[in-house]
Amino acid sequence: MPPTHTADFEHAIHSANIWLKAVSEALETDNRHLAHRVLRTWLHMCRDRLTVDVAAHFAAQLPELLRGVYYDGWDPSVVPVKYDRQGYIDRFVREARVPAEDVPRIAAAITGVVRKHVSPGHLEAVLEQLPHDVRALLLQPTA
Repeated sequence: MPPTHTADFEHAIHSANIWLKAVSEALETDNRHLAHRVLRTWLHMCRDRLTVDVAAHFAAQLPELLRGVYYDGWDPSVVPVKYDRQGYIDRFVREARVPAEDVPRIAAAITGVVRKHVSPGHLEAVLEQLPHDVRALLLQPTA
């Protein structure tokens, strides 16, 4: 078995940090813990609403460490989980520990970040599987 080089881990950390920095900037915060929490929640909310095939294809677009975050706690035997806009907001509030009135702004900002970091068409495949009202929430214009 070949030895694992420190550079491999450094690259994985660097790639995840690029995404976290982009989320922090989109939310206009220096709070990296908040950026991680809301990105994790956004990823889990999408993952749980997708079919297994679409979830796996989307995961392949994520940096290695964020792919681990994405799959953490996933039970593919119970997906897709059904929820509407209010269900999305309620779960986002619980998991990300943010106020409900902030969820639309946060979710849309993260959607914008993800769009910039994945290959064309991959985010659209995810969004197509979401209910219209949830998709509208994630795609609303950000300031």
